[in-house]
Amino acid sequence: MRIIEQAGLAALHRLDPERAHGMALRALRLGLAPLPKPVTSPRLITRFAGLTLPNPVGLAAGFDKNAVALSGLARAGFGFVEVGAATPRTQEGNAAPRLFRLPEDQAIINRFGFNNEGARVIAKRLAQRPRDMILGLNLGANKDSADRAADFAKVLAICGPHLDFATVNVSSPNTEALRELQGAAALRALLSGVMAERAHLPRAIPVFLKIAPDLSDAELTEIAEVALAVQVDAIIATNTTTGRQGLKSASAGEKGGLSGAPLFDLSTRVLARLSQLTRARIPLIGVGGISTPEQAYEKIRAGASAVQLYTGLVYQGLSLVPRLNKGLLELLERDGFDRVSDAVGIGREDWL
Repeated sequence: MRIIEQAGLAALHRLDPERAHGMALRALRLGLAPLPKPVTSPRLITRFAGLTLPNPVGLAAGFDKNAVALSGLARAGFGFVEVGAATPRTQEGNAAPRLFRLPEDQAIINRFGFNNEGARVIAKRLAQRPRDMILGLNLGANKDSADRAADFAKVLAICGPHLDFATVNVSSPNTEALRELQGAAALRALLSGVMAERAHLPRAIPVFLKIAPDLSDAELTEIAEVALAVQVDAIIATNTTTGRQGLKSASAGEKGGLSGAPLFDLSTRVLARLSQLTRARIPLIGVGGISTPEQAYEKIRAGASAVQLYTGLVYQGLSLVPRLNKGLLELLERDGFDRVSDAVGIGREDWL
């Protein structure tokens, strides 16, 4: 981490977390954020779900909810970027304060509640996107919608022509009853509606499904069966957790979804189990607690074709992205693998 990045993070951490987040996005949008030099190698090129990524390290949804910093994010070294979540109509989300740092735990709790400017505003920004990035959008539902399942298809219809992939997010803990859409019947109907809408797009982009870590084995089994039947293109495992085990920070009792280091083991176990349940027939994206190359590699070994991060950036800055890719190169070389895909799932049994 360079001195300028250290100083910037220290300054941001003295501010209210949501204000600091806004300033980071503004710096990226204006070209003021120090951007790391990307790490490139044929060994890092990753292919799944019809996408070809320059590397397997992606940005998770939630960092840039309204797609305001696409030009900066396109130059930050990510293999792919996911923005949103977007809902059909503008939504303010929950009342502030709604974002909390847990520095002793290297974690964050948020209860934003799908705050965003709405699909039509976001679509205008997506239409101006840099073309040299792999860009996806997290699809959400308005909390007061009469038909939340239909909301996902609406957002896809509005924004889909400007995307490389879209993610159905039924796993946020901050929208009441949203996680109920992970049940087999509701999920099948929702995904079928999204797939039907995809057929009307100019280009049939991949559709991903993002799930929660707080699921029983029976619930995971149902999700795997539905995902296989509906033929989703990938599953993102996982979103934030409602669990609070072993936390030390003063804000540990705040309501919302917990992300960061405490989520690593739980999300990796879910990832490995999904890999087993789907018989590796659906690509998986591993998310949750990644802050070192070894952790990114462990997700891949557990069954992930690619990984995403967010909270790690809060504590380590954008230099974490090339550091992960450089470390992955070294780990792949150490183990004699020519490409990332060679390592996918080789350590799955360690997490079952």
